[in-house]
Amino acid sequence: MPRNLRIRVDHDVCVGNAMCEAIAPKVFQLNDNRQSEAVDPGAETLEKILEAAENCPVSAIFVEDADTGEQLFP
Repeated sequence: MPRNLRIRVDHDVCVGNAMCEAIAPKVFQLNDNRQSEAVDPGAETLEKILEAAENCPVSAIFVEDADTGEQLFP
């Protein structure tokens, strides 16, 4: 059973380079301010979401299990 994920992007840090969108385009999209938004956390595998978070050049993406609160990244 897939995990129920909560993904947060820190807009005070995000520079909008869109690496996350390139890796997981079903999950991440740039908003009108050219900053990433998590639009559908269930649209990709946990592994792909973690890959996108790990490749964020400014570490603006936070991933946690929405049911348990366990922080999965960073």
